[in-house]
Amino acid sequence: MKELVSPRDIVRSGLCIGCGSCVAQANRPDTRMDFDGHKQLKPYGDAQWYNTKSESFSNTCPFSPKAKNEDYLAANLYPTAPVIDAALGRFQTAYVGHVAEEDFRMQGSSGGMVTWVATELMRQGLIDGVAHVIATKDPQADGRYFRYRIARTEAEIREGAKSRYYPIELSEVLSLVKEVPGRYAVVGIPCFIKAVQLLRQEDPIIRERIQYTLGLFCGHMKSARFVESFAWQMNVPVNQVERVEYRQKDPNRPANWYNAKLTLPNGNTVNRDWWHLADGDWGAGFFMNSACNYCDDVVAETSDISFGDAWVEPYSSDGRGTNVVVVRSPLVDQLVSNAIQGGRLQLEAVDAKFVEQTQAAGFRQRREGLAYRLTWSRRGITPCKRVAPDSKTPTKQRKLIYRMRYHISASSHKMAKLAHQLNAPKLYVNWAQMALAAYHGFAYHQGDFGEIKNRYKQLKG
Repeated sequence: MKELVSPRDIVRSGLCIGCGSCVAQANRPDTRMDFDGHKQLKPYGDAQWYNTKSESFSNTCPFSPKAKNEDYLAANLYPTAPVIDAALGRFQTAYVGHVAEEDFRMQGSSGGMVTWVATELMRQGLIDGVAHVIATKDPQADGRYFRYRIARTEAEIREGAKSRYYPIELSEVLSLVKEVPGRYAVVGIPCFIKAVQLLRQEDPIIRERIQYTLGLFCGHMKSARFVESFAWQMNVPVNQVERVEYRQKDPNRPANWYNAKLTLPNGNTVNRDWWHLADGDWGAGFFMNSACNYCDDVVAETSDISFGDAWVEPYSSDGRGTNVVVVRSPLVDQLVSNAIQGGRLQLEAVDAKFVEQTQAAGFRQRREGLAYRLTWSRRGITPCKRVAPDSKTPTKQRKLIYRMRYHISASSHKMAKLAHQLNAPKLYVNWAQMALAAYHGFAYHQGDFGEIKNRYKQLKG
């Protein structure tokens, strides 16, 4: 029988993703979610709560060894799913395509499907509100650029379009769900959706009121220092940044050529392609939350429907954006099917292999890479995952890549914090450039990122 754990155990073991589920459950005025020294969200509260090993916390923290895993949750949530796949889990149907009606596609980072499904649930009278992430109106006063809120109109839902690679947490909206009766949908990354499903098992009010879950494919969670790094490299004071856009859409450029844009108080903007940023290679793992090293869910396996980017040709070169979609709920599957027949969605059915290919790097990191990381010695709680520890299958080259990625991630937090404290941005930027050069040099030499290498050369010109 697995031992009980406390919030302190999870945080000190590097397994806290900062979802806020524990704070919402505590329902105490002395508990809160706040940024730590590395600009990652963590729970804070009095010593008694923080150090208490409880059954409820152990069962509902998404990274607790005692919590039910994704296979168990999905089997109970979607028992009639016709497909059970090793990578995607249980599902009804999978698609590739985009929204055909209105401007959903152009307003989103990808094909517009996340916002469309949330809006359609409200149009059909199936929900009263959507818990999703929006940009804060005054980030300097608010202390953060993005946060969860509950949208109660179609216009409010559409304010949540676009990708947000920033720490956010659910404690406030989960508390509102418990306080205000209604039917809700929640949009979130895999571990957040898992946290919601674990809560639904324990709390009858949450189970009754959260009726739909919309999952986002995920590579990893970034810290808030990523925004600071953008500002440093674009030569603007971070305390003057009023709005952040991680993926500025341009139909004339390939969708996977990310461009970051910062908006200043006077309305001026600065922008730069990610490939011209010292930490712009997502796969290198800069500012990754340590808990992400121990996640094995790429496609939000416990959500009613989940969405990702179609990172295979010809879709990745289409600057308008294209989604891959995995549907698990029969009701949501019917909703999507009706819209396809009505010409509102331009989607084509695909198989599990196609979806897995669109997220190939993510699956390597969270299956083969995770199995290897589970063989490393570590302090604190030992994660309990669906993959078994394995140091024999990965090649020596793959092992070194996983090691380099792990250390780049851990060191980026420390170097950025030091650069911030010393007001010396170049300290971090110079280090990041050297770290990325070493990572690219080895990875390219091994032939693991051939396509990215070619595009990188094109952009460097």
